Amino acid sequence: MFKDSWVIYAILSAVFAALTSILAKIGISDINSNLATAIRTIVVLIMAWGIVFMTGAQSGIQDITAKSWIFLVLSGIATGLSWLFYYKALQLGDTSKVVPIDKFSVVISMILAFVILKEDLTFKTVMGGILITAGTFVMIL
Repeated sequence: MFKDSWVIYAILSAVFAALTSILAKIGISDINSNLATAIRTIVVLIMAWGIVFMTGAQSGIQDITAKSWIFLVLSGIATGLSWLFYYKALQLGDTSKVVPIDKFSVVISMILAFVILKEDLTFKTVMGGILITAGTFVMIL
């Protein structure tokens, strides 16, 4: 299972995403959710650029193609909108209900991967998507 390093990174991503939800819920209790998102974004920006400079990756900026710039900017816009809506939902709703709906993005991503990226549609992915969907509904009802 752990023969590929991406699995470790994915697990770490899930752990930190879970911490994000809990820490955010506590942090936004007395402030505007849009302001909270802006503060979070500044922290992420500083942290990401710090890692870029610490690893020397900034030298690759000139190699980024126009296509990559366009899709990275679009991805950034989607991330920003996702964070704004997520923080508002988290501020208004129960974490235990907001998070499963937010994580339903897994199923939406799978569908988009099949349609847009032409990834293989397998029995395993279909069943997984169905189970995630069922689990999401169980959690929020």
